Amino acid sequence: MKLSQFRFDLPLNLIAQNPAKKREDSRMMVVHRKTGNIENKNFRDILEYFDDKDVFVVNNTKVFPARMYGRKEKTGAKIEVFLLRELNKPNRLWDVIVDPARKIRVGNKLYFGENDELVAEVIDNTTSRGRTIRFLWDGTDEEFRQMLEFLGETPLPKYIKRKPDEEDKERYQTVYAKHEGAVAAPTAGLHFSRELIKRLEIKGIRFAEITLHTGLGTFRPIEVEDLSKHKMDAEYYRIEDSACQIVNKAKTTGHRICSIGTTTMRAIESSFTAEKLLKPSEGWTNHFIHPPYEFSIADSLVTNFHLPKTSLLIMTCAFAGYDLAMEAYKKAIKDKYRFFSYGDAMLVI
Repeated sequence: MKLSQFRFDLPLNLIAQNPAKKREDSRMMVVHRKTGNIENKNFRDILEYFDDKDVFVVNNTKVFPARMYGRKEKTGAKIEVFLLRELNKPNRLWDVIVDPARKIRVGNKLYFGENDELVAEVIDNTTSRGRTIRFLWDGTDEEFRQMLEFLGETPLPKYIKRKPDEEDKERYQTVYAKHEGAVAAPTAGLHFSRELIKRLEIKGIRFAEITLHTGLGTFRPIEVEDLSKHKMDAEYYRIEDSACQIVNKAKTTGHRICSIGTTTMRAIESSFTAEKLLKPSEGWTNHFIHPPYEFSIADSLVTNFHLPKTSLLIMTCAFAGYDLAMEAYKKAIKDKYRFFSYGDAMLVI
């Protein structure tokens, strides 16, 4: 398929700028693959579609405060530094994106905080905007982490046109977030409150946790018309044996497996056996799912409404079927669903 088949016109006023008052208060569009039927529901109604011994697979990655603002030595120019991942813990080396990049060269020092609490040195260029930096820090690892927490801010996507506040620290994070490493939230999971999870568990639904640390590559624009030529950035994932046992027991006994989010789907589709059972693994995946594609593990998907021409929309079309997914998006715009990270949900079953 071609990239141009995944474009649509999105009114800017449908991009959610704030989360719903309560997590499960989001709206939910339910898309039935077999019948083509599309329903308008609320997220808490997800209880109606699953039964005892069905499994929800969730991504327990935790977002860290990845966006920092520093000053360049001598000139004092304001520089945004977006932390992507830690490359070397003992040496405090980080892979980052800087903006404006043209001002930042190897050897420059950057100062963070009102009293220069943190200093970093640029030691390499990686891409046009990418740099490797070394934080100059003499304290302990724990103190360093606390300083990043103090100086960094919640990395809300750029299409949210406001400064992050205290509420975002909690709401741009799933209630089951555990393992720090993501620079973007696995947004399908943001709709689950602890109360809703408890009600699902009482109904007999089981939760299996995997980890995939969402990177900015997930949102990087696709620049090739022929989708088979697009290369995804690799992201770290981990699937433990305990999750595999929960998923495989449900699969072999005929129960449903629902992937909560495209990040979860990418992880589980990166690690399965010839019998189409989930297998434990850990590593890096750059798996790009586009139509036509045969899914091996999950038979249902919860996802948010995504930007045109993105890998997230393309995966949704691969799962729901291109025509049905694009029809659902047309209806979502007509019915004024809220889009993107803080927006509404779609359940594809």
